[in-house]
Order: sequence, then structure tokens, then C-alpha cells
Amino acid sequence: MPITVVTGGAGFLGSHLCERLLSAGHKVWCLDNLDTGSLTNIAHLRDDNFTFVQHDVTEYIDIPGDVDYVLHFASPASPIDYLRLPLQTLKVGSYGTHNALGLAKAKRARFLTASTSEVYGDPLIHPQPESYWGNVNPIGPRGVYDEAKRYAEAMTMAYHRQQGVDTAIVRIFNTYGPRMRAFDGRAIPTFVRQALEDKPITVFGTGAQTRSFCYVDDLVTGILALLFSTEHEPVNIGNPGEFTLLELAEMVVELTGSKGEIVFEALPVNDPQQRRPDITRAQELLGWGPTVDLREGLQRLLDQSSRAELTGRVVGA
Repeated sequence: MPITVVTGGAGFLGSHLCERLLSAGHKVWCLDNLDTGSLTNIAHLRDDNFTFVQHDVTEYIDIPGDVDYVLHFASPASPIDYLRLPLQTLKVGSYGTHNALGLAKAKRARFLTASTSEVYGDPLIHPQPESYWGNVNPIGPRGVYDEAKRYAEAMTMAYHRQQGVDTAIVRIFNTYGPRMRAFDGRAIPTFVRQALEDKPITVFGTGAQTRSFCYVDDLVTGILALLFSTEHEPVNIGNPGEFTLLELAEMVVELTGSKGEIVFEALPVNDPQQRRPDITRAQELLGWGPTVDLREGLQRLLDQSSRAELTGRVVGA
């Protein structure tokens, strides 16, 4: 039975990874300090092959026995979180990555770190291939997240090249699905929450800025395909379907039947104008591509989540 450690395993994405790994026959160690994760996300996973440890990965990580895979997904991931926790975000990208890599080295485990499309910043190339070095403001408010992830990538490659650790890097583009926190500040949970409560749906700027949204089931499939491959260089995983935020808001209003009207607010500092993955490498190296389009994914989110979860009326939402 493969033994896998998932840092940040009680978060939105981490909990879906834990669930899929368990169903694939892995024994899973889930590490999370619960700053942004929630025990609610993993309550259904408690069994003999699942172990939760409340732990801050900026501190030394000690797992007894063998470990086959280490997935490093610990980090605040939404603007509202990393602006609230700037130093913690930088520390988990640096010390946390160092400790997770140290565990992988000690156990001779395959290591995969969760990077992000934010490493491309406000891109000057569209869509964004892995070969693009990005357009990032290192001292802007978003820099604590962008640079933490860029540093984590650099450290991962250093451990691979100099220490011989078997590493992988996934660059994740906007993801959504059940268990996203209603108040995490990202577009889809915010629009859905506002729409279900018939409140104004707040779109930043003119809403002409674009994003690409990948349903969580597709994303997890891509991540695991990368984990079980022999690839070491970064790979984009995301859905190349591109929508303006205004189109997203209008789709959410339609699917929810909301009476809320769309309103416009000032654009945040350094907010990217375009974001779309070039997934050629994922298609060629992993045989992976998304299967769920945005409309279907939003409908799944609405069908598979309670109204209380989507509006933040429950603990941990």
C-alpha cells in the first residue's frame, strides 16, 4: 500500500486529493495547521488508512516509517488569506517547502509541490506556457504569494538537481468545486454566495478581465497524473476555456435564478488582466485534459453543496 503525505490536506484542494488517494488505495497522512483548512473538509475521511495531524509545516516534519509520496499543498491560496497572513504565506513557501522537501529526501519519496498561475503575474504572453518567466511585482500586495511560490519552485528544482530528490511542480490555474469557503474572496464562491442570497454580485473593474476555471475533479486527475509520472519540470494544469468575469457573473445569476444585480467595484492592485493556461505539456506528457466545462462545473457545485455551505452559514465554510 503506497504511503502518501499531503500538507495542507484539510484545505479545499488538499481534502479532494486525500479523498482521491484513499480511493486509489493509499494510506494518507494529512498535515494541516487549520489556518485556512477545516476539519469539516475531512470529517468523512476518518478510517484506518487516514491519519490527520495538526501541524504547522514551517516546523520540522516527522512521519514515522516509510513514505512513498509527499504532496506539498500547504499555503494560504486566496487573496483575502494571503493579504491577512503575509508573513505566514512567505514562511510556508520557504520554510514549509524546505521541510517538506527534507521529508521527501529522508524517505526517498516522490515530491510534488503545488505552484500557481500567479507565478506568471499579470502576463504579457497569452495563453501562458511553462516557458514564460512571468511579469510579477515582487513588492506589491500580491507579491507575498507570487514570490513564495516562485521561491518554492526554485527550491524544489535545487533539491532535484543538487540533492537528487525525485520532484515535480504543478502550476495550478483557477480551481473551483465543493468545499470552497464561501468567504475566501475568490470569484466563484463570492458570486455564488451573493447570488443565492439575492445580494448585489460584485464585479471588479469593468469585468472584462479574463480567467480560466478548472473543476476540482479534473484538476485532481491532472495532479495525480503528474505525481505518478517521471516529469520534473513545471506543468500547467487548468482548463483553457476563457471567460470574462462579467460572463462568469452572468452565468452564476442564470444558474441560481438570482434576483441580485451585477454591480462594479474598483479593481484591486496588480489584478491580472488575462489568465489562461497553455496545457500542451500536460496533454503531451500526461495525456491529460479537462472534461468538465464551466457551466457543467457550476451546476455540479450547486447540486453537490448545501445552501448553508455555499452561503457560509456553517462552521468551516
